[in-house]
Amino acid sequence: MAYDGRIMRQALARFEEDKQRREADFNQRRRRLYDAEPRLHEIEQQLRATMPKLIASALRRGTDPLPAVRVLRDENLELQRERAALLKGMGYPEDYLEEKPACPLCGDTGYHNAQVCRCLREYYKRLQLTELSRMLDLGSQSFETFSFDWYSTDRGERKLSPRENMERNYDVCQDYARQFSLRSDNLLLMGQPGLGKTFLSACIARVVSERGFSVVYDTAEHIFSQMEEEKFRPDDSPAAREDVQRYQQCDLLIIDDLGAEMVTSFVQSALYQLVNGRLISGGRTVINTNLTPRQLGERYSPQVQSRLEGEYRILPFFGEDIRKLRRKQMT
Repeated sequence: MAYDGRIMRQALARFEEDKQRREADFNQRRRRLYDAEPRLHEIEQQLRATMPKLIASALRRGTDPLPAVRVLRDENLELQRERAALLKGMGYPEDYLEEKPACPLCGDTGYHNAQVCRCLREYYKRLQLTELSRMLDLGSQSFETFSFDWYSTDRGERKLSPRENMERNYDVCQDYARQFSLRSDNLLLMGQPGLGKTFLSACIARVVSERGFSVVYDTAEHIFSQMEEEKFRPDDSPAAREDVQRYQQCDLLIIDDLGAEMVTSFVQSALYQLVNGRLISGGRTVINTNLTPRQLGERYSPQVQSRLEGEYRILPFFGEDIRKLRRKQMT
């Protein structure tokens, strides 16, 4: 599983801020107790001094350290009992002065068994959803809120009606999101504007992100702009360089509105490199476009068309523009 470097840095910063806040709260609580009962402070100081005494006793030459160790151990236990009694008398639990990590798995380090701990992954997921929300309306775009009412049940000359086709696309996208892995298919969502391609892509982005995978959602126009900036002005464009790395390395890249950008020789080359590079590296990609595979081949290159037709699962969208239908309903 890959992590978006920019979001992980933000997650680590939030993680450390919360950790420091908890430490500050604990120290403040401890100072209040010490002010109320100075004997607690004395006990804490004596307990901290026990370990150096144990080590010194163990290293003392010419004598058996065990008797001294037993004496110190008994002193330590007696101090702990006295501390517990004082705390209980003040109405606090016996372990009130023990600083406990928020995550017992990693001890608030953020890492467990040389991997990102689940506690840090939660920070990452929340920040990634915030990042996605800047481009997508994740508050309303979800599989649960999707409506089939806008799609006609009239088949006409087609094998499937727009509604039957949309139900199939919906099931594919929902299964894709819920079962996503680096072995999943790539998806090509194609059809005229206003048929739900962006909506379902947002649903996929939301669910896959919530499951902890790194997801980048961007328009084709902005992607190619950043790739061009990174190539021709690398020293002046650290943000573009970071964005290009995100496009290349994320677990799931969603390219929205492919075909709306102005096509140049650079764009043709960049699209092939991005699509082919992610196929080689194993990253998964979802592409939304108003173009057919044939039109994509004519606009970009036969090589791009070949990759898309051979390596992507194609989901056709057809029917009436939902945006227009909504406007009609409002008038």
